[in-house]
Amino acid sequence: MQIEELLNEGLKREYKIVVEASELDAKLDAVLDEFRATAKIKGFRPGKAPISLLKRMHGDRAKGQVLNEAMQESSAKLFEEKEIRPALRPEVDMGDYEDGKNLEYTLKVEILPEISVDDFKAPALERWIAEIADADVDAFVERIAGQQKTFKKAAKTVKAAEGDAVLIDFVGSVDGVEFEGGNGEDYELELGSGSFIPGFEEQLAGVKAGDEKVVKVTFPAEYHSEELKGKDAEFKVTVKEVRRPSEAKIDEDLAKNLGFDSLDALKESVKGQLENDNKSLTRAHMKRGLLDALAEEYDFDVPPGMVDLEYRQIWEQIKRDAIQSGDAKPEDFEGQDEPADKDEAEEFHSIAERRVRLGLLLSELGVKNNVQVTQEEVNRRIIEEARRFPGQEAQVFEFYQKNEEARAQLRAPIFEEKVVDFVLEMAKLTDKTVSRDDLEAAVRAIDEEDANPAKTKKTPAKKKAAAKKPAAKKAPAKKAPAKKADEEKTPTKKAAEKKAPAKKASAKKPAAKKAPAKKADK
Repeated sequence: MQIEELLNEGLKREYKIVVEASELDAKLDAVLDEFRATAKIKGFRPGKAPISLLKRMHGDRAKGQVLNEAMQESSAKLFEEKEIRPALRPEVDMGDYEDGKNLEYTLKVEILPEISVDDFKAPALERWIAEIADADVDAFVERIAGQQKTFKKAAKTVKAAEGDAVLIDFVGSVDGVEFEGGNGEDYELELGSGSFIPGFEEQLAGVKAGDEKVVKVTFPAEYHSEELKGKDAEFKVTVKEVRRPSEAKIDEDLAKNLGFDSLDALKESVKGQLENDNKSLTRAHMKRGLLDALAEEYDFDVPPGMVDLEYRQIWEQIKRDAIQSGDAKPEDFEGQDEPADKDEAEEFHSIAERRVRLGLLLSELGVKNNVQVTQEEVNRRIIEEARRFPGQEAQVFEFYQKNEEARAQLRAPIFEEKVVDFVLEMAKLTDKTVSRDDLEAAVRAIDEEDANPAKTKKTPAKKKAAAKKPAAKKAPAKKAPAKKADEEKTPTKKAAEKKAPAKKASAKKPAAKKAPAKKADK
């Protein structure tokens, strides 16, 4: 094998590789010999067919296999000899190969930078701590009570208004034909809840017990049932009762209805939940401070291809968010591979570069300090993903078992969080007592900044990271930067995202549960 370096510029490399014809012939004979051992050819016993016959029958297939294996082996040898760690999949151009000639091809590759973290010191950070006041607990309990709202039967003459509930039977039809899932009996519908398709609840305002009403609606264009998308429908509705809301009182009965022995036990549980929430908020705030400090401290070249990939992902996420929020339509982005505004495009590119650089730095810190992700941790994350798809758990498990790249995408954020925890343990922390409102506001600002990349401020780099000396031993290959899990979130698609099974057609759409939800660990 002959190697000629054609380009060595920054993190870009290009090589011309030549594999001699004699080596290819030897590989071809070996492959054909393997074919001969198993091939069933009329007139010959297994393993006795002549090579010349096998070349006529399986020559093209064998040559394809030989060329592919030759390029893989020679590329791997090149990476080993040159101590190259590819950032992305190399670009290979074989050109026009002539049978019986040497194999010549060019290989273009972007390499991972050498980052020196031997003298790494964790930055000093401010840790915001929010104490839990009695008023915080009382306010949370009040919210819980508000979410325990019940409805009581009203007089037959009472007309339903928004905020009331109606007990109804309904039968839906399209063009006079009833459709599956369009019927319901004794269904309690809160007017104004938005739990039925648009226009349904509004038409029941003013009804009273005993009324019959025909509700006419149009199914949304994005409705989950293909048969009903955009279709006009009628629902024959019989109103059995009008019910008025009744707010739950904050007392011992409320606590017992929620499964607690007493109101004090409920408040103690709420306090524990708020303390856990505060810890999560504190960590989210510290992590952003850590990443900002690292972004200021380290400046090194990053592979352009990785930055471009991250940039494209940011832009695609922005487009999806704009469409989902109703601020834009898909046709508004036709032909737009990037923002039309140059300043905005530069800002997104800067954000992408920051994310890639931080991902590579955290990866290097993790590898250098032997941070490991256990299989048990990955399995727990797979279980979490499976729970997102009720009824499809087995398919989700099978998907991850067969897809190494998908497992790597689950492992990456776990790895990053463990590296962040490792660095935070080394950091000199200065505690600052703040109110829960201030802490929540600070983290909310972080979340909003991440959701709107154009608002992210550029952080000037202060120090150029020192280059490593060539290692005598090949350094362990690094993966692409870990997907940012929290503050520095990279808007990538989850490998496990599959479409949930289509629901039966219905006038209903899933109503949001009203139980108090804990904040996610930011």
